[in-house]
Amino acid sequence: MSMLQEKGFYRLVSKVETSEGKYLITIALNKEHDIFNGHFPGNPVTPGACMMQIVKELSEDITGSKLRMIHASNVKFMALINPLTHPQLELEFDVSRDSNGNVKVKNTTKFDETVALKMNNTFAQV
Repeated sequence: MSMLQEKGFYRLVSKVETSEGKYLITIALNKEHDIFNGHFPGNPVTPGACMMQIVKELSEDITGSKLRMIHASNVKFMALINPLTHPQLELEFDVSRDSNGNVKVKNTTKFDETVALKMNNTFAQV
């Protein structure tokens, strides 16, 4: 189990491989988690750093390997993720390897039809 998942920040609802290297993962955020008491009181917003960590953790789950981020590009936070109004998120992953064996991950995170996050990451296996 991963760090944020282990600490009760989110739980895995489903993971489906839609085609080779492509996955659709649904998670549920824990609206009662302590982090939302400070970010922000009365108006909870999922921290961007937590979303990036969730993508890393789910990438580790997909690959079955511990990963270390070595590069992030095109990181676009496009909508606030409020766990009270949108506790369930869908994350699309396109996972491949580059010529050095690094794991390349393209991610799009949505709630309903709203795109909340898009980013490309390169991870090294640890």
